[in-house]
Amino acid sequence: MKRYDDDLRHFEAHGAPPLPQAAEQGCVERDGARIWYATYGAGPAVILLHGGLGHSGNWGYQVPSLLEVGRRVVLIDSRGHGRSTRDSRPYSYELMASDVLAVMDCLQLDSAAVVGWSDGACTALVLAGQVPARIAGVFFFACNMDPTGTKEFESTPVIDRCFRRHAKDYAKLSSTPDAFEDFVAAVSEMMSTQPNYSASDLAEIRVPVVIVQGEHDEFIKGEHAEYLARTIPQAELIRLSKVSHFAPLQRPELFNGAMHRFLDQVLAAGD
Repeated sequence: MKRYDDDLRHFEAHGAPPLPQAAEQGCVERDGARIWYATYGAGPAVILLHGGLGHSGNWGYQVPSLLEVGRRVVLIDSRGHGRSTRDSRPYSYELMASDVLAVMDCLQLDSAAVVGWSDGACTALVLAGQVPARIAGVFFFACNMDPTGTKEFESTPVIDRCFRRHAKDYAKLSSTPDAFEDFVAAVSEMMSTQPNYSASDLAEIRVPVVIVQGEHDEFIKGEHAEYLARTIPQAELIRLSKVSHFAPLQRPELFNGAMHRFLDQVLAAGD
């Protein structure tokens, strides 16, 4: 029987399911910041990049599903999020993309597919533009690539429940547990001014990309997802019905099905 958490009541109360035992975990030191990572399983590599204000534990429904089909899963807490720390530089998607590349180098990963959620999707697409030889494909869920792609913010009970969960997790995981308000302000500043990629920038992307949009996304305009799919060469648009910006938590079987279909296309078994 499928269990839905469309209103995120379960997520607020309990978080995502616990992650399995990692095969390896550690931190990459980067100019005063420590970037936390963990790896699971063996096989073609998939990097999961979480959304803004969250952490890698939010992928609790996706990691076991990927392990079941023989993927090597790499989780990374974005700088300043979860167990990762930050230096004095402002947040930027390019900086977070360089963190991901540093983890790939540490793990000696020549190439990986990337599944990105919200801010993680933007980071994944930045990587695709910067180091296409290292990125097998990008599953781009629920994000914009220029300021015109976002809706005017309106608080909802679902957003509020997610935010309260993020606050609890930050206090538990962060090395600065009392600094959540400052953390939110710094990440929000990045979100309000970035990314700002032009159509010509997007047209230069040469890796397989699928643009995935929830039917009821609270933050990203549907027409922006359509624009991205038209503008990025050979990109595909997938709409997920009855879910919002939080589809990986609300209806994981729906999200995972779309994710697996894409990964099956870009990752050859045994690579």
